Parts: sequence; C-alpha cells; structure tokens
Amino acid sequence: MNIRSLLFVAFILCASFVQAQKVENIFVNLYTDSLKKGTYNYINIDGKLTNGQYLPLDSTDVIFWSSEGKFYGNTLWIDKNFSKEKIFIKVVLKSNPSLAKEFTMFIKTKADDEKLKTSDEILKELSNKRKGK
Repeated sequence: MNIRSLLFVAFILCASFVQAQKVENIFVNLYTDSLKKGTYNYINIDGKLTNGQYLPLDSTDVIFWSSEGKFYGNTLWIDKNFSKEKIFIKVVLKSNPSLAKEFTMFIKTKADDEKLKTSDEILKELSNKRKGK
C-alpha cells in the first residue's frame, strides 16, 4: 500500500468519526420593535447548534413567510402605501420543519423627521464641555 492510499484510508476513518453540528433551536433577534414602510426590513434569525454555539441563518437555511410584503432573502419589503397596523411573520428551518418561530411585527407609525446632529455639531459640543470643566 502506498502513502497516498494510506492517507486516503486515514482521512475516511477520521471523517466517519466527525459529526456535523445540527441546529437544535432557532431564535429571532430583531434590531427594531417595528417595521418601516417603503423600505427593506432585515429579519435576523440565529440557530443554536448542538455544541451550544450560535450561527446566523439566512434564506438558504430558513423559509421566510409573511402575511404582507415580500421577502428577499432575510429582508422584508413593505410598500410605502401599506395601511395595516401589523404583519404576521413565520420562519421555518428547512432541515427540520418542526423548528419554527411565529411572531407579529407592528408597522412604525411615527414619522422619521427627527434631525440628527452632524459630526461637527457633536465635536463642538464635546469641545465646549471640556472647556467648561
């Protein structure tokens, strides 16, 4: 038996002992408490593996469904003329459909008209605070 054959047999034996980690639970981690109309809303799904680690999941791992709007990968598009107050969302793990999460997200109603400070304004405020001390 040559060295290549020996290495191949050793590789096959090692591979037979390695077990792939499976997702044992899924979690929804939202960056916001409401969905915005006229924009894409990212829906963050994490899978907890059997070894205790967490893995971000996307549309290759999870099936996304919503009562309104349209999913593009993990992102839900809500039309700017949408008039309902909430959307029902469901995610299902493709490899194990018994792992699913269902939740309701409300549509943001308050306008995004808050004026944020510029970096120059923030730096000026910090400078003034330091001078005052």
